Amino acid sequence: MSAERPNPETGAQRLRDRVAVVTGGARGIGRGIAERFAAEGAHVVVADIDAAEAETVAAALGPTALAVRVDIADAASIAALAEAVAARYGRCEILVNNAAILDAVGFAELTFETYRRVVDINQDGAIRVTLALLPLLRKGGEGRRILNIASIQGMRGARDALAYSTAKGAIVNFTRSLACDLADEGIVVNALSPGFIDTRMALLPDGSGHEHETDWFKDIYIRYGRIPLRRAGTPADIAGPAFFLCSDDARYVTGQIVLVDGGVSATF
Repeated sequence: MSAERPNPETGAQRLRDRVAVVTGGARGIGRGIAERFAAEGAHVVVADIDAAEAETVAAALGPTALAVRVDIADAASIAALAEAVAARYGRCEILVNNAAILDAVGFAELTFETYRRVVDINQDGAIRVTLALLPLLRKGGEGRRILNIASIQGMRGARDALAYSTAKGAIVNFTRSLACDLADEGIVVNALSPGFIDTRMALLPDGSGHEHETDWFKDIYIRYGRIPLRRAGTPADIAGPAFFLCSDDARYVTGQIVLVDGGVSATF
């Protein structure tokens, strides 16, 4: 068990017996969140387009976890996810909309087909999954939460990320509006906006390395303090705030967008 997350045998188990669905849960930020929630006693549904990776993660999380292959751009696949959760648990307390793709292309090279693909997954996918899981959330017990993973790129303009930034910006206001709509039902809705996180999504387009390993990143964001904490984040850095927002401690926090970026936004 990593020292960065609680040991499930000695931890407080503050999510004990809550059913948590994490899309994109097989790697990166999603996996980090899935591991933290499982360590806190949740029954975690690892929902991912990569079925083999999802099975591997779910097996590591323990016998109460479930792996489900899901393509959040496909309505039938999302319906199957909801059916699998209903059949296994009959309810859901926590939904984490994390699955996303990144297509680093500027507007001059962008095609509408590429734009629609990114928006269909990063924006519409989260909405589709939420609609499909809402009936199960309504059957859930205490601590019902929806957590959307937005991005620092949805809070500002950025070169070569128009489709991604547009979709993540939409997630920001989807979160705020959904929080208002579901408040009367006692469902708390928030979002995290990560900064530069060391995951597979941060790989350079040619696969030669990670963005945070390049000289320009080190010069601009590390040496000159654009990341005040002077390092890229890790999935564990996101999992902690995710746990807080899905815990009982956040019962009076809703409609909020929490930046987890090492201080980058403080330099804007």
